[in-house]
Amino acid sequence: MPSPLLAHRSGPHPVARSRCRPRPIKAPFVARIVLFCGGAAPRYLPKLAYLISGTRGEGARLRRLLQAVYHPSNFYVVHIAASPDEWADLWQYVALEPVFRAHDNVLVMAADTVSEKGPTVVAFTLHAVAILLRKSENWDWFINLNAADYPLMPQDDLIHIFSYLPRDLNFIGHTSKIGWKEFERVRPVIVDPALYDSNKTEVFWAKEKRSVPSSFKLFVGPPWMVLTRSFLEFCIWGWDNLPRTLLLYYTNFLSSSESYFHTVICNSQEFQNTTVNHGLRFMSWGNPPQHQPLPLGLHHFDLMLLPDDALLDRIDRQLLRRADGRFTPGGWYRNGSTVGVRRRSRGVRYQPSSAHGGLGPAGELLVKLLDPEQFRAQQCE
Repeated sequence: MPSPLLAHRSGPHPVARSRCRPRPIKAPFVARIVLFCGGAAPRYLPKLAYLISGTRGEGARLRRLLQAVYHPSNFYVVHIAASPDEWADLWQYVALEPVFRAHDNVLVMAADTVSEKGPTVVAFTLHAVAILLRKSENWDWFINLNAADYPLMPQDDLIHIFSYLPRDLNFIGHTSKIGWKEFERVRPVIVDPALYDSNKTEVFWAKEKRSVPSSFKLFVGPPWMVLTRSFLEFCIWGWDNLPRTLLLYYTNFLSSSESYFHTVICNSQEFQNTTVNHGLRFMSWGNPPQHQPLPLGLHHFDLMLLPDDALLDRIDRQLLRRADGRFTPGGWYRNGSTVGVRRRSRGVRYQPSSAHGGLGPAGELLVKLLDPEQFRAQQCE
């Protein structure tokens, strides 16, 4: 299902009784019924917390992505697994950018040693979440991006859309139908040297195999998601020990980032009914589907896809209205300059600009995802 929000190129368990009920809302992008959990959405504008990550040679792409998704009301942790010089270049850019200094909401975290297919991806994600939880007490959703991602709508529009949603919805694509992954991901035992060796190397396989778990149900899905603060607090604190137990299990699981959060949320009675089975990304998997998303180019634009620099330029020009090297225009930034920039400590608040008018594609996607007739049927199945 296409998403107008972000693009990317590259035994049954008991279910708690639903507290959700159909409820009409008035919004510029919806004229139908959507599903609200525990009542209506809060009236205040949500704040988003981003993890933006990249690896060697992707510093320039990370800067471009940060400019495209930046908003003074949000929070950003940037991670680059690269040489000290490349890390320092990114840190210097963030430290010297006047807008970031004024709002103090962008942090370049120390470089963790990460193996792409190992559990260290989950570990560094949890590290970033812990930093965001410590840095601010009032963000609502966490969004993880990497250098292969790019927004398909301005932050003003995204914040406006999310303001109509209940704050307990977790957007995460998932399924318990693991198929071929049983023999390539679940049963093999892998070791990630990045857990103990500062020199980054690839994971390696042990000779032994293991059985499919019987004490919990496995779920898999793409590693790109939009998760609530409350669920991530549960993952960090683990007050019923499920997140810690599963973290130990996934230490020897290939590509654990494609299963850890999915399995935690769907095995938790507290959170399994908060899932929306979509990560709000647009990806092309090919036909037949490949193990990884396909690189995208200009020919995908009409389908609302992504990165190839020429395609990014077109997204900037036609969707974000963003000039080269500048931030995405919005209520806080117009005509290449900020509007009333003051320090966050003074309590400045920015209202999203309504300049982009209707939010049809994004609104239609969310209406479809939250349709009462299919919303529950797609949760943790």
